[in-house]
Amino acid sequence: MGVIPELPLPVIRTPEDLAAIEATPLAERGIPADTWALVERAATLWPDRTAILALPSAARWDAPVTLTFADLRSRVARIANALVRLGIGRGDAVTVISPNTADVACAMLAAQAAGVVAPINPGLAEDKIRALVGATGARVVIAAGPELDPAVWPIATRVAAGHSVETVLALRPDDATGPGPELPGGAGARAAHLAELIGREPHEELVAPPPRASEPAAYFHTGGTTGDPKIAVHTHANEVVMAWSLAGHLGSGDGTQGGPVFAALPLFHVNALLVTCLAPLLSGRPVVWGPPLGYRDPGLYPVFWRLVERYRITAMSAVPTVYAALSQVPVDADISSLRAPFVGAAPLPAAVRHRFAAHTGAELLEGYGMTEATCASAVTPAGRARPGSVGLRLPYQRIKAVAVDPGSGDWSDLPAGAAGLLVISGPAVFAGYLRDGEPSRDGVVRDGWLDTGDHGSVDHDGYVYLTGRVKDLIIRGGHNIDPAVIETALLTHPQVSAAAAVGRPDRHAGEVPVAYVTLRAAGPTPEELREWAAARVPEAAAAPKEVIVVDRIPLTEVGKVFKLALRDDAARRLVARELAALGGRARLAPDRGVGSIGIVAPAEEADRVRDLLGHYAIDWHVAIGESAGNGPHLSARNQGGKGSP
Repeated sequence: MGVIPELPLPVIRTPEDLAAIEATPLAERGIPADTWALVERAATLWPDRTAILALPSAARWDAPVTLTFADLRSRVARIANALVRLGIGRGDAVTVISPNTADVACAMLAAQAAGVVAPINPGLAEDKIRALVGATGARVVIAAGPELDPAVWPIATRVAAGHSVETVLALRPDDATGPGPELPGGAGARAAHLAELIGREPHEELVAPPPRASEPAAYFHTGGTTGDPKIAVHTHANEVVMAWSLAGHLGSGDGTQGGPVFAALPLFHVNALLVTCLAPLLSGRPVVWGPPLGYRDPGLYPVFWRLVERYRITAMSAVPTVYAALSQVPVDADISSLRAPFVGAAPLPAAVRHRFAAHTGAELLEGYGMTEATCASAVTPAGRARPGSVGLRLPYQRIKAVAVDPGSGDWSDLPAGAAGLLVISGPAVFAGYLRDGEPSRDGVVRDGWLDTGDHGSVDHDGYVYLTGRVKDLIIRGGHNIDPAVIETALLTHPQVSAAAAVGRPDRHAGEVPVAYVTLRAAGPTPEELREWAAARVPEAAAAPKEVIVVDRIPLTEVGKVFKLALRDDAARRLVARELAALGGRARLAPDRGVGSIGIVAPAEEADRVRDLLGHYAIDWHVAIGESAGNGPHLSARNQGGKGSP
């Protein structure tokens, strides 16, 4: 690479620091052009420094597989060169579908160096995975082999059949030894172990020219289990600028390297790739990768604090549900090194913030972002939190609130502090959604400004405040209710371990709020919890009409509350009660997942059912028959009060 130019990281403590950084145009910052350049730069500057410590399992948390930055470059180059020899060129997609391993991180970086990485959530239904592979036109699939995840490999080989996929490469566990097992293949696609394929490839440089800044680096699906996924296109410029913007926040706060970062979010999620993979490359920081299932591995939590002590973890990134769980794990180690626990991807309830701080002595640093803005748009500087804010905007990004004309849809800027639709511009705004093989911004970016779909405000200093996420808002008689205020009220109850509020259809108000909770121990009834929340929400309209106690609240693969499933469950409960009031001859059809609610009714009852349900904004259909179906699909505990099913 020749002489490595100096690249100061953006250390931000105050809004004044932000202004000082932006006094230098971004084009003069000397930020590397592409993600391969980040790998190469780190290996040149710190070849012998540890880059990755991958934990093979929660049980083996103190026996990591280790890669230096030189090892990382060698591994990434070998995989990228193998992909080129398999026919991958610039613009060709490589699907990666696997739980986390060191090789998954290397494969992600290699796919970007050779073509475009298209990671997929292994938890999606097979038809969704098939649709994503088809939409990206992937020619190679890198998937968890039978040793790593027996369920993923057969899906990967089945999906490859009938598509443009020519090769399916199997990943092995990080601590695997000896030759890999024979691979059951699929029709039409070659199957091979990745480790065996790359053995003879050049390891110091790419056999093809490196990518350009403007070229696609990644296709990230968004929406996932909340609906039909859309594919967001990130350029190399999007990712390297984002990595640089985040690297200063991950540091020690004084511009120095800082200690190890802990990573356990799945690598199909932008946060995992940008915050805990790319950003540490700019400061030469080691990353401790959790076990393959990451935060979804229940074995991780009992050893977590000892893990922090063992590796002297200084920063980590997770969603609120993870911190809520960690707040219940006794601290049995010295965790004084933990200074920057970042939280994002979902609203942070105040009760979770306070419990974690009281439990650990560490302040949660909230952030705000979305896949369409590459990862993050605002992050809270350490020690500089403002009540109600999700953070200070990142360098060179612009965030503002606009009013939307209900007739024309036109935007008009709002003054600082006024709430409206949040929009974002700057170098992190994505290239668009992949449509017919090309990125398109139509309908989501207007004159360079990304429509976030979130409501909020921005103060004079650039701190961002959310007043509601449009897709999660409960709209009661035209009145917007932020579910977070209900969840926060419930989480102040000493026996409530988790809470999620959603809108339930209502014939008069359109929607009314209901809440789902899990308990630390039996005791409070649903009615007692409903009254508790009603006494603590900021307005009467936000008081939940019902509280439902469940064994578990459904989560997506990255740990967000799966609110679409809860809304569906609330609607099913309502329909079940209404059908019972008709005499019970009409029943819910068997639940086949989130979607339209099916009702089985005798022919003479069908019109009564249609008349009844026509008052609700529910997607339903009636089949003529006599078969009894099942009831609501979330397991509920009968606590003996109002709101019991």
